[in-house]
Amino acid sequence: MKNNQLKMWIVSALFAAVIAIFAQLTIPLPLIPITGQTFAIGLAVTILGLRYGSLSVLLYILLGAIGIPVFSGMSGGLGIITGPTGGYIIGFLPAALVMGIYLEKTRFTSSHAIIANIIGMCITLLFGAIWLKYFANLSWPAAFTSGIAPFLIVGVLKAIAAALAGVVVRQRLLSAKLLTTKTVSH
Repeated sequence: MKNNQLKMWIVSALFAAVIAIFAQLTIPLPLIPITGQTFAIGLAVTILGLRYGSLSVLLYILLGAIGIPVFSGMSGGLGIITGPTGGYIIGFLPAALVMGIYLEKTRFTSSHAIIANIIGMCITLLFGAIWLKYFANLSWPAAFTSGIAPFLIVGVLKAIAAALAGVVVRQRLLSAKLLTTKTVSH
């Protein structure tokens, strides 16, 4: 049992690294860039489930908070979390938790994974827009216009891609017995 738990902690750390790598894939926008983080988070939760997917996201956030350059643009530190993109970063964890809960209460199928990933995208964008409203002293319409609207179409596409890829990878890892239903949820 301890070997499986240790293996899953290592896998969670590997997925935190995957999130960090995808964070470097950016499309610059004036205030908030489009990044690959949400794709990687969706992938982690879809493959690993609630417990270990959320652990990956938490580890990623903690690594960035202590200054390791894992955030977009090879940045890190509390200054990033307290800056304009901080709400999105903070929102990654509740998004992962809700996605994982949804998938574990339903099934790890493509349709449920797409729903879970879109819910996660909405949670992340909501946290980001609320943070942006207060950080930049914006009105609610301005926070929506700059913090949510530019990311909706790309966010849905990333959510669908993460869901579809995640379900396939999860099924193959389970078939190859590299993951078991005892270490990840069904």
